Amino acid sequence: MTSSPIRNVLTIAGSDPSGGAGIQADLKSISARGCYGMAVITALTAQNTCGVSAVVPLDPHFVAEQIRMVFADIRVDAVKIGMIANAGIASAVAEVLKPHHGIPVVLDPVMIAKGGASLLDPDAVEALKSELLPIATLLTPNLPEAAALLGDPEASDRRIMESQAVRLTALGPRGVLVKGGHLAGGQSPDVLVAGGQVTWFEADRIATRNTHGTGCSLSSALAAELAKGRVSQEAVQAAKAWLKEAVRTSNDLSVGSGHGPVHHFHGLWRD
Repeated sequence: MTSSPIRNVLTIAGSDPSGGAGIQADLKSISARGCYGMAVITALTAQNTCGVSAVVPLDPHFVAEQIRMVFADIRVDAVKIGMIANAGIASAVAEVLKPHHGIPVVLDPVMIAKGGASLLDPDAVEALKSELLPIATLLTPNLPEAAALLGDPEASDRRIMESQAVRLTALGPRGVLVKGGHLAGGQSPDVLVAGGQVTWFEADRIATRNTHGTGCSLSSALAAELAKGRVSQEAVQAAKAWLKEAVRTSNDLSVGSGHGPVHHFHGLWRD
């Protein structure tokens, strides 16, 4: 079999039946960025654009077996890890990925849904920190997630954001992108600490409610860019430019009455 120039990206995350976040958003994002998407489900959720009503984690051994079966047959060029739900799943995912240490891993530490529902058991935070952070090529927390991982108050300005990003690299990931969407004001800056460099990515805040799944979508797009061979700074630049347009054009969709999804295929769909 000849190797394909199209890269294969595996997402390991929870399911969102409304299609805006989780596995569904991951597969859309990976596809929109020109890669072939594969999915291992860690948990089932009952949710829509207004909130999450129930979460059913899958058996950790079954999650691990899904991953093994993919790797046993298919070349994997990058991995994205999203919702892991509990400590057992965190340990199982880390264990099965360890033999594949040369593959880029983007870790989005999904902890709380946009509506406030918890998506990670409290005892899983330590497992996330001790087992998954050390295998991550790039960690992508928002401000509440960065604070929870460090046991700190949530960052309220750029200086604290940068300090927390630097401290998170000491927990093992090769790079950390702290997302500033929760900052007050009209700007939504992100800071990347990778390879001994600090890089800021500036962005104006877009006035829309349609932000459901932005974290899932960005981390999946980042995994796709890393799969193509881009370094962290280039991957972040490309993924953020794509997501900006996905958010800007989100009003072209009509999905739900709460926080609607972004328009993953803004560059592909035409009237």
